Amino acid sequence: MKHVKKYIAWMAALCVGAMFSVSAGAQEAAAERNAITAITVATQGRAILLKIDLKEALTELPTQFGIANPPRVALDFTGVDNALESNHRVVKEGDLTSLDLIQSGDKTRLVFNLVRNMHYEARLEDAALLVTLTPLENADMAQKSVFTQETIRLPHEIRDVSFRRGKDGEGRVVVELSDAGAGINIRRQGNDLVVDFLKTDLPENLHRRMDVVDFATPVTSVVTDGKGEHVRMTITSKGNWEHNAYQTENQFVAEVKTIVEDPNKLVQSSKLGYQGPRISINYQNGDVRALLRLMAEELGFNAVISETVRGTTTLVLKDVPADQVIDIIFQQKGLDMRKNGNVVLIAPRDELATRERLKYETERTREELEPLVMESFQLNYHSAGAVQSILSNKDQQVLSKRGTASTDPRTNILFVRDTPDRLDEVRRLLAQIDVPLRQVLIEARIVEATDTFAKNLGVRLGLLHGKNYTDGGVWFGTGGDASQTSRAMKTGESDTTNPAWSVAGTAEFPAVNQVNLPAQGYGNAGAQLFSFLLANRQGTRLLNLEISALEADLKGRIVSSPRVLTSDKGEALIEQGLEIPYQEASSSGSTSVSFKKAVLSLKVRPQITPDGKIAMKIEVNKDSRGESVPGGVSINTKKVQTDVLVENGGTVVIGGIYELTTRDDVDKVPMLGDIPILGTFFRSRARTNEKSELLVFITPRVINENLTVGSN
Repeated sequence: MKHVKKYIAWMAALCVGAMFSVSAGAQEAAAERNAITAITVATQGRAILLKIDLKEALTELPTQFGIANPPRVALDFTGVDNALESNHRVVKEGDLTSLDLIQSGDKTRLVFNLVRNMHYEARLEDAALLVTLTPLENADMAQKSVFTQETIRLPHEIRDVSFRRGKDGEGRVVVELSDAGAGINIRRQGNDLVVDFLKTDLPENLHRRMDVVDFATPVTSVVTDGKGEHVRMTITSKGNWEHNAYQTENQFVAEVKTIVEDPNKLVQSSKLGYQGPRISINYQNGDVRALLRLMAEELGFNAVISETVRGTTTLVLKDVPADQVIDIIFQQKGLDMRKNGNVVLIAPRDELATRERLKYETERTREELEPLVMESFQLNYHSAGAVQSILSNKDQQVLSKRGTASTDPRTNILFVRDTPDRLDEVRRLLAQIDVPLRQVLIEARIVEATDTFAKNLGVRLGLLHGKNYTDGGVWFGTGGDASQTSRAMKTGESDTTNPAWSVAGTAEFPAVNQVNLPAQGYGNAGAQLFSFLLANRQGTRLLNLEISALEADLKGRIVSSPRVLTSDKGEALIEQGLEIPYQEASSSGSTSVSFKKAVLSLKVRPQITPDGKIAMKIEVNKDSRGESVPGGVSINTKKVQTDVLVENGGTVVIGGIYELTTRDDVDKVPMLGDIPILGTFFRSRARTNEKSELLVFITPRVINENLTVGSN
C-alpha cells in the first residue's frame, strides 16, 4: 500500500509540474502542525463548491495556480499536513473528476483534476477554506477581469509608471507599486486594455498621458488617471494584438504584442519566443529554489540548482508560459543557466562567470605547461603554404602561443608542433577545408539573328541630237545595259552573214545620260539593269533609257556556343576571334604595330550555394570587325555583365539587344521628279528595313565527382 501511495503521488505531481522529496523528519512532526481533516464536495447549478476543513484556521490564502492542458487547479498549503486516509479521491461532480493530495516536507498540495478549464475562487471561513469552481462561460465578466485580489490590507500607492519596448517589438508598461498586495483587474474594451488598481492612490505627477507612438510598438498611448479610490490605466493599441500581464514583488508589467497572422492556425498568437505550457500561479513569499524546481519539472528538463540560490519571491501570473516564468525569475534574482547535455545548471550570474573564468585560466595554465607534440598532415587538395598562413595568422588563433607550422612544398606536407588539444583542432580544421572543389560546367549560347528587306528602283535617261552615227536601217535596240544596247546598233547593210541585229564588237553610240539616277546595290546583291535605245534612220536623234531595280530579302542567324569548366568560386575565361593590327605612333615619332581584339569571350565566376543553386558573376563579349578608319579599324562591341542565381541545370536569359532600322531614301530631279507618273523617270528610290536581335542564354551544371567514364 505504501508503494501504491508513492506511485499515485508521483503521477499527480508530474501532471501539475511539481514533485517534492518526502522526508522522514517531516512525517514525525506531522502531529504538531496544522492538517487537512476533511474535504466536502457539493454542486450548486453548474458551480462546484468545496469545503476544506483544517485543524486550525489559516492566516492567509494558500498559493493558487492553474494549468490549461491538462486542466488542473492546485492549492499549496505551507505548514499543513494531510490527515486524510487516502491521497486520491474520485469525485465525478460536474467538471471535477478527482482530487489528489501530495505531501512533501512541510507543504501539502491539493490538486483538482478537471474536465475543462474553470474559474476558481478561494476564501477563508473560520477553520475552513471554501473553494468555488465556476465554468468559464458562466463566470461573471467582472470576475473574469480579476488579475489578483487584495491580499494585504494596507494603503496602496503607485510609485512610478514607465514604458519600454521589448526585444521582440512588444510594448511593455511597467508599474512600480508600494507593495505586492494591491488588487488588480484587467479587461479589454475594443482597442483599449483597461487596468484597474483597486484602493490605490496615484500621485499628482503621475496623472498623465504618455504618447508612445515613436517606440514602434502596437501601443500608441498610455493614460493613467484616478477614479475615486481606484486608479485606472488605459492602454490604447492599434492593429491585431494580444496582451500578457504578470507581477513580481512590487512590480506589475502589462505587455501588448502584435499577433502574427497565420492562415494555418485556428487561433492566432504572437508566439515570440516562449513555447512552454501555460500556467497560472499565485506564489506569495515562497522559496525561489522550490519554484525553480517546480518550473523545471513542468518543462521536463533536468536541473541542478546551486546552493547559493536563496531568497523568496512573490509571483502572480495568469496563463503565462512556464519558460517565461523562469525567465522572469532569472531577471528578478540575477540568475542564469548553463546547459551541459540534457542537464541545466542554475546559479547566480556572478557565480557562473567566476566558474567559467577559473575554467579558462586552468586551461590556459595547462596549455602553457603541457609538452608539445609534432605531427605531419598530408594535404590532397589544398596548398600546404596557404594552410600554413592560416594557422600562423595571429587573428585566427588556431595554434597556441607556443605552436608552430611549417611546410614541404615538394610533397605538400604540413608540419605542426603544438599541444595535443590544438593538434586535434588542426585535424578537424583540415578535415573541413582539405576537400575537392566541386566543378561547374557553364554553357553559353549566343544567338544573333538578322532580318533585312531592301527594295530599290532607279533610271538613266539620255537624249542625243547631232552627228550621224549609223547608216543602217535600224531604229531601236534593247539590252541588259546601255553598252549592250549600243553594240546591237551595228553599222553597215544587212546580209545573211552579218545580220543587223547581231551584236557588234564595240558600241556604236556614246553613253549619253542626262538623267543619271540608277538603283544602288545592297550588301552583296547588285541592282539588275534593263536598257532601251531608240534612234531615227539617219542616226541623228537618239533616246536612251536604262532602268535599274533591286529587291533583296536577307535572313540570317549566327549561333555561338562557348563552354567552360571551372571549380567552385574559381574564375574562368574562354575567347575566340581575331586580333586586328594597327600602327601606333610613339612620342619619338617612330611607329609600332599594336593589336586590337575582336573576339567572342565568356568570363564567369560560379559559386555553389548550400541549397544546390549556382550564383554566377558573368561577363560576355561579342565583338566583330567594323569599318576601316584613318587610325585603324573600328570594333563593333556587344557586351553583357551581370550577377545571376540559377538552379542547377536551369537556363536563364541574361541579356538581349534588339535593333530596328527603317530607311526610305529618294533621289530626284527637282520639279521633274514630282510630276505624277512621268516623274518616275526622273527619280531613284531605296527602301530598307533591317532587324537584328542578340540573346545570351546561360546554363550552369554542377559536375558530379562520382561520375566515371566506362564502356557498355
